[in-house]
Amino acid sequence: MKYDFTSIMNRQGMDAIAVEGLGVGPMAPQPPKEGWDIIPMWVADMNFPTVPTVPEAIIERAKHPAYGYFSPRKEYFDAIIKWHETRNQVEGLTADCIGYENGVLGGVISALNVFCSRGDGVLLHSPTYIGFTKSLTNNGYHIVHSDLVKDENQVWRMDFEDMEKKIVENKIHAAIFCSPHNPCGRVWERWEIEKAMELYKKHDVMVISDEIWSDLVTVDHTHIPTQSVSEDARMRTVALYAPSKTFNLAGLVGSYHIIYNPYIRDRIAKESSLSHYNAMNVLSMHALIGAYKPEGYEWVDELRQVITGNIEYACDYIQEHFEGVEVSRPEGTYMLFVDCTKWCEAHGKTIEDVEKAAWDVGVAVQDGKMFHGPCHLRMNLALPLSRVKEAMDRLDRYVFNGK
Repeated sequence: MKYDFTSIMNRQGMDAIAVEGLGVGPMAPQPPKEGWDIIPMWVADMNFPTVPTVPEAIIERAKHPAYGYFSPRKEYFDAIIKWHETRNQVEGLTADCIGYENGVLGGVISALNVFCSRGDGVLLHSPTYIGFTKSLTNNGYHIVHSDLVKDENQVWRMDFEDMEKKIVENKIHAAIFCSPHNPCGRVWERWEIEKAMELYKKHDVMVISDEIWSDLVTVDHTHIPTQSVSEDARMRTVALYAPSKTFNLAGLVGSYHIIYNPYIRDRIAKESSLSHYNAMNVLSMHALIGAYKPEGYEWVDELRQVITGNIEYACDYIQEHFEGVEVSRPEGTYMLFVDCTKWCEAHGKTIEDVEKAAWDVGVAVQDGKMFHGPCHLRMNLALPLSRVKEAMDRLDRYVFNGK
């Protein structure tokens, strides 16, 4: 490969929550016992260096010693348009449809504030990303869950009958659609998105589509933008994207929305501006331009191969070595959502016992309960394969098959 996805990157002293945040707050794993190094598998960022054109773009801009007020460059919008045309076969996207957001969750709340009144019900699928749970609850919205269900092949599916029932019973007027899905890792097929959007159209439900993971799908799957499945979907959907997940830029801050409906677009732009804080950072603008250069296209293609290989290794290892531990093979994202229910029942253990045993030996996985997985672990695989192998070996010897 042209880019480095094998070196173990030392993140100590570099402001990384993944390694320096252990033991801090209720969401974090506990630090390991003495003698064990940390394998960071909880925070959803990558343990790979980003594509070199990102720091090159930042450094080049930073050489000029003035960082005053600015307007987004034409190159910023052109880079986003080309990225979506090339990666997602999007047609007709213009700069007018693109709006800056500090973060995807902030964009979600701005859209909900336009579509809903505080206290309204909002439809989400469960399991659910904790960021949705916290941001909606903090802003006074009532979450209505429709459970995803596994089919005979252990593939997570939407329950369309349950979705319609919840929409009608709760007078739902807005839904958050996570595509690809976090934490389950589904990359929705076109027919699934079409069927969901027909349901939302039938009941006049506005849609906020979180597509931050859209670049990170396994090599045998393709992301279908929610707005692309019909003209109605194009006009009733606010889609949210960011280079942060794709290129490991979360610490720089910077997401964007795509809204084709001018009425909705104007209202959300107004709502987003009310805090007087939702404003672009000059270095994050140049980071996006650097990420979306030709090298970034190559880098993401290689990254997808690496993540696909890591997923295959981890899922095969779990299936072959951890009896009673189940995982639905993700089609997108780099996160596993691991179900330990049967193993815990067979061994008289709790998921807390499993987590503590893993944390003690440096396998810093995340508690899945906060994602509505009652006996689940959430596990980040965006790290060198050697680290994935070491994590599986430690889980084998000290957690699931230890004496």
